Amino acid sequence: MAGWRGSTGSTAAPKRPSSLAPAVPAELKVTLLQHTPSPERAVASAGRLCYAPVSAASLKSSMDDQEVRRLVGGLARSGHLSAFEHASFTFAVDGISRACSHQLVRHRVASYSQQSQRYVRFGSAEDFVVPPSIAVSPEARGVFFEAMENARASYERLVELGLAEGRERSAVFEDARFVLPNAAETKIVVTMNARELRHFFSLRCCRRAQWEINQLAWAMRHLGLSVAPLLFQSAGPGCMGTGCPEGKMTCGEPYTEAAVAAMDFSQAAAGLDME
Repeated sequence: MAGWRGSTGSTAAPKRPSSLAPAVPAELKVTLLQHTPSPERAVASAGRLCYAPVSAASLKSSMDDQEVRRLVGGLARSGHLSAFEHASFTFAVDGISRACSHQLVRHRVASYSQQSQRYVRFGSAEDFVVPPSIAVSPEARGVFFEAMENARASYERLVELGLAEGRERSAVFEDARFVLPNAAETKIVVTMNARELRHFFSLRCCRRAQWEINQLAWAMRHLGLSVAPLLFQSAGPGCMGTGCPEGKMTCGEPYTEAAVAAMDFSQAAAGLDME
């Protein structure tokens, strides 16, 4: 395996400066920043409009809660999900890895704003996301943190050299970031409509999803349910609904309501009250 090689030809990794604090494990935190006001009523109004001779505004103000519940349930059961697109939800996600954010942004019917490694110097707070399988093994954990601290030491040295050359900070950061690993912590704001969230939950709440985005999806689902239960009560992996769609690739361990109820959602927080 090739070693780290500098301009002098040395294969020794740069020493960690004494002033550089040890790498800190990042922790997932998900916050619901905002959502469409009265999202269930907005969806019900849009769905009812398709079959009504009056305006959606009139429908929204005249429908009682029982009618909203009936309409949203009917839309979900019939698959008439275009009406769900009129309710959107915005989440702040902290403490995920770049490996996870790369998966997240593959969901294209969404809007994203991610913390820039070009303009934000890395390592000012939590540094790296540690996989659970590595965290429980003292030897693996030692190897992991040594690699992370070497990467951060290399990053800091490249920043130091670039700034000493008089280059702009953003130009220095954008080049130094090339040594950062997939485990590097990032922050992102994501907005999805209710239909896309339901699709996201169907894929990423599945046990076969990567563990980190699986945790993120369940936390987002929990927050969505807390403000719009009618929109998301039937959302989740296939094993909790119509059946597992994975065929021969099934995990064989379907989720149960009891298992979901026992999940720890302390990393998820509701934000603004938009009702």
